[in-house]
Amino acid sequence: MQIRVYYDSTDAGGIVYHTEYIKFCEKARSEIFFEKGIFFENEGYVVSGLKAKYISSAKLGDLLTVKTKILNRTKVKVQIMQEIYKEDKKIFVLEVSVVYIKNGKIAKIPDTHIKILDEYS
Repeated sequence: MQIRVYYDSTDAGGIVYHTEYIKFCEKARSEIFFEKGIFFENEGYVVSGLKAKYISSAKLGDLLTVKTKILNRTKVKVQIMQEIYKEDKKIFVLEVSVVYIKNGKIAKIPDTHIKILDEYS
């Protein structure tokens, strides 16, 4: 997924805030399902843990690419690695674990979601 850096993601000097990289990754994870017509109501994925590595910064106007790869999946949990690139240079890495929630409780990931997730393995 490509994301353009706008002013609301930067400080006064035009440098992207550190929390914005995590938001960019969240948008890319959500888009995986949105582009397949899956919109969440009383269900979805919540973060259970994350590890972020900042390598370099992005600036106002940059076009970034978020690459997503599934590292591991159980019946209820998915471990994901996401990398953000500016041109061909990797600038950020996020390892995130998410669990599937339905009606406020941890639940088994639906088969339709597993098929989608397997495309990113």
